[in-house]
Amino acid sequence: MSWNPALEPGCPDEIGVDAIETLIVPRARDLGGFAVRRALPAPKRQMVGPFIFFDQMGPAEFLTGQGIDVRPHPHIGLGTVTYLYSGDLQHRDSLGTDLVIRPGAVNWMVAGRGITHSERTSQPARRSGSELFGIQTWMALPEAHEDAAPAFEHNAEDQLPVIESDGARVQLLLGTAYGERAPATLYSETFYADVQLQSGARFPLPDDHEDRGVYVVDGEITVAGQCFGAGQMLVFRPGDRITVAAGDTGARLMILGGETLNGPRYIWWNFVASSPERIEEAKRHWRDEKWGVGPFDLPPGDRDEHIPLPD
Repeated sequence: MSWNPALEPGCPDEIGVDAIETLIVPRARDLGGFAVRRALPAPKRQMVGPFIFFDQMGPAEFLTGQGIDVRPHPHIGLGTVTYLYSGDLQHRDSLGTDLVIRPGAVNWMVAGRGITHSERTSQPARRSGSELFGIQTWMALPEAHEDAAPAFEHNAEDQLPVIESDGARVQLLLGTAYGERAPATLYSETFYADVQLQSGARFPLPDDHEDRGVYVVDGEITVAGQCFGAGQMLVFRPGDRITVAAGDTGARLMILGGETLNGPRYIWWNFVASSPERIEEAKRHWRDEKWGVGPFDLPPGDRDEHIPLPD
């Protein structure tokens, strides 16, 4: 499928470097042989559109019998999306969902008023040694949907729109872009896509969304004559037509953004809310550990342990 004719790429140098509103260079944190780079929230930027949390997981390799074990933990006021380049994660949640996410697929979990989930390397992957490389993001929900019922959707790779043209391949994960719409049910206008660029390919960002950002997963890109490499996030000024160019070895990007929310969000641990009172209520419910009585329960099949409320 070709690009929407309204989005013909132009020369990257037609814009000035001041079109880059924020440059975020996340530091890698070692979580015991497993590196995580957190781009959002950042000191100078809490959100890009509704995206309030953005973590690069890995790449990491695990010995036989080892893997990721994120015990059951709670969320409110957000939606999470997990997207893998390699490896797998077994997702279990308090709705009864139990499935393994693999590269190219999308897990979209809406916490709303409250959900609990765990993420672990699958047993088959542990038996043979495994790896993990991917991105996990949170999207803050609009106020009108903060108390929505929790929900979960899984979309396999072949259910997601793919757009290919002039050395670029785009897999649309969430929202709308380039005349296409991803299948997940969203609560605000947004876009989120996996972009692979061949050497020298030029790629236009959607210009019909208010906030737009690019995270460089691999390779490098040029914007307004400057090069940006892996592990950097660029957030662009609204309204400008933005085109990025891949470097000599090509590039892989995650592009994200959408409509800004009506105000900032409070974020504490795994909770996101429009008011501190909502955060305090969620803390109280998790601390009480009255599973199935309030907004939180433990996932069926993963009830033997959980992450306690931090001090």
